[in-house]
Amino acid sequence: MKKLGIVISLCCAFASGSAWAWGDQGHKAVGAIADQLLKNSNAQKRMEALLKPGENLAQLSVWADCVKGSYCGPQTPEMIEFTQAHPKHSEYHYTNVPFQNAAYQDGGVGTRDIDIVQTLKHAIAVLQGKPDESPAKPGLTPRQALILIAHLVGDIHQPLHVGEAYLDQDGKYVAPQTRAQVDGIHVFNSQGGNLLLLEDARYWPARDAQTVAATPTDKAKREGRSLHVYWDVTVVEDAMRRIDAKSPEEFARIAIGREPNVAPDAGNPAGWPYQWANEALAVAKPAYHATTVGDRVRQINRRGEPYSAWFITAAADYKTANAIVAENQIVKGGYRLAALLKAIWP
Repeated sequence: MKKLGIVISLCCAFASGSAWAWGDQGHKAVGAIADQLLKNSNAQKRMEALLKPGENLAQLSVWADCVKGSYCGPQTPEMIEFTQAHPKHSEYHYTNVPFQNAAYQDGGVGTRDIDIVQTLKHAIAVLQGKPDESPAKPGLTPRQALILIAHLVGDIHQPLHVGEAYLDQDGKYVAPQTRAQVDGIHVFNSQGGNLLLLEDARYWPARDAQTVAATPTDKAKREGRSLHVYWDVTVVEDAMRRIDAKSPEEFARIAIGREPNVAPDAGNPAGWPYQWANEALAVAKPAYHATTVGDRVRQINRRGEPYSAWFITAAADYKTANAIVAENQIVKGGYRLAALLKAIWP
């Protein structure tokens, strides 16, 4: 068994639903791409009928994260109403399919009837006027369905919001065949990579790394940032630098100007989330396989409760390769968001 130590990490995310997939900038880039692609379409007119004056997809793309707390300021009456009607809304953002799997399957290990695939499926059905066709029925209004779609299409293109790493007692990646195997004793859930800690500050969000570098710390304490946060934030920073974009809107203009070849989805739009989830699983495989699991450590959460995590190291080309991956996934998210709304409202 790996060496077991006691540390209090500076990483604060404890579940894949508690972090912001693609962060604020990445989600807004997805929305900004869709906003530009929808101009002068019937879908834009139908969408605007559900929006308040001045709202667009780029602005609404972070609403579903803002509603989780006070990150974006005080909760609005609309947010309070939503959280009261949807107490499990934070679980809409992800699914936990073993990353080794080839495809998302209803009822499979790590899936739930309110996970990201099922919630997207339901939200799409609501806008299609056929909400009863989905097994997940959180009771969304059309406006709520649109708001969630604007966000969750971005989330599902973040590979760690779909592909989950499970570990055994020796810190080896395993693919549980049943839910009962994930018992926290023999098989552990890394919670979307939140419990896989990168010690190398090159993989931390820029502001985070600068703060730690400027503040001397007790070297007896090992510091790490979660792999999930790396994929939420750092890869977006790297992707935006890669194309010299200073804002989500500029990212969108540059991306569209390059005329990317985003293959169209086939069939009923309500089935598209399955296709996106399967693609995310394919992207998650190298995201995990290019890491090496090291020491298992014990952390203390805000309630004073201990839990296990693992320090990991990443391959030498991890940052460079994944900046390209993130750019491609964000662009696909924007194009697919626009295509989805056009398919719902032709």
